Order: sequence, then C-alpha cells, then structure tokens
Amino acid sequence: MSRQEFTSTKDYVASQQLMASVNVAIALQKPLLIKGEPGTGKTMLAQAVARSLDKELIIWNIKSTTKAQDGLYMYDTIQRLYDGQFGEEGVDDIAHYIKLGKLGEAFESDKQVILLIDEIDKADLEFPNDLLWELDQMEFYIHETKRTVKAKQRPIVIITSNAEKELPDAFLRRCIFHYIDFPDETLMEEIVRTHYPDVEEHLLKNAMDVFYRIRTIRDIRKKPSTSELIDWINALQIGGISADRIRADLPFVGVIVKKDEDLEAVRQKLD
Repeated sequence: MSRQEFTSTKDYVASQQLMASVNVAIALQKPLLIKGEPGTGKTMLAQAVARSLDKELIIWNIKSTTKAQDGLYMYDTIQRLYDGQFGEEGVDDIAHYIKLGKLGEAFESDKQVILLIDEIDKADLEFPNDLLWELDQMEFYIHETKRTVKAKQRPIVIITSNAEKELPDAFLRRCIFHYIDFPDETLMEEIVRTHYPDVEEHLLKNAMDVFYRIRTIRDIRKKPSTSELIDWINALQIGGISADRIRADLPFVGVIVKKDEDLEAVRQKLD
C-alpha cells in the first residue's frame, strides 16, 4: 500500500512544518492536535487533508454540553417507548434505536475517513480523557446490544483547540501536536492569492500593510485574522476601492475590526 502524504491544495496553503506534522501523524497513526489563533485555518486544515487524500470528512463539532458518549452512540429510549405505545413493529429490536455518533460513523466506514474533532477545549475537562480508550484502541462497546464497534479502517483524526482550557497530560501524550503560527507577509500573500489570483498588486500591498499594522497595536482586544483579511480584500474589490484610499479612509474597516474600542484605537493609531 502506497504511503499517503498531505500536500497543500489549490484552496489551502500549508507551511512545510504543518505538512510534515500531518504526515507524521498519519504515519504514526496518532491523532493530530492543532492549536493556533482563531482564523488561522485549523478547521480548514481537515477539509484540505480530506481533499488532498481524496477521503470523506466527518466533523464532530464540540460544544460546552458535549459528552464523549455523544460521539460513540445514542440509545433513543423515548422513540422506543413511543413506538411501543402505538404498536410499531420491531420495537423489541434495541439495535433499531441505536444511532452511532460521529466517532462511531468513522469506525463503521468501510473506507478510511478523516475525523475532525473540532474545538475540543469547549467541552468539560473530563471530555478528552473520556476518549482515551476509544482513540487508542479504535473500538467501543454498546452495552444495550452487547456489540463491540471496532474501526474497519483506522480514521485519520485531527483535533483542534483554541486553548480555552488546558488539555490533560494523558491526552496530550497520545497526540502529535502542531501550533499554526500566524502567517508572515510572504505566506499571507500566497494564501490571499489562492482565493483571489487576480487581485491588484497595489491594493493587496496596501491592504496587507494596514492589516499587519493593526495587529501590532498593543491595546487592540481582538486581532484581525487571516479569514477576515481575505474577506476585507474581497470587500475592497467589490466596492471598487482604489489602493490609495485604503490607508487614508479605512473603507469597510468593520470587516476586520469587530469591537468598538478596537475601532477607536485603530483610527487613532493609523491617523
């Protein structure tokens, strides 16, 4: 079987270090834990890996109320009781009321898939530890049907975190870790041009200059992200804004500056 290797796609520009981390995680069959500023493309990485390797992407979006069990399976007792009251056929077959979660779907797939566990740090502190066995052994047990669900093909697991909470050491030991640094201007230009290959040179230069100057303002509470720069450049192009107006007028600045106090600081610093 030929070795799978992730490379940048036409829609996603990855650094050499990021590509190396993805490929090491694939080779070692370990989850890849990705951290980085919001808007640096952590979630988009999983989409890019799926496209690069031509695999299905299964996304498990984590919320503050998410439990590890949700990713394995759910037993719909309410529906079974309802069906029992109305004499529906098959009510004695508990398996009919077992619904696999996202991890279960990844395990049951006949082909290897990419499993994205997105924003794991939103859940409670026990959540990562509750998944240790399943991620190590690639299996879990359904008590109601006495069935073990074992991965047919070991999924490529990508986990993102915004560092809202510290993750347990036992969990971290099982992961390959990569922090996505904020792109420098050279990489940023390459990223922008993947989205807008025909963007006018002078407009791009001036917009990026203002963008990076805003990010250096010490008092700013929310630094603009890569995705917001891309949106801003699109707005400038749609609005027909000349490059020379960008620094003087800050047109559509609300696309990259989202807080009132930040907007005031930006206007004072860039005047």
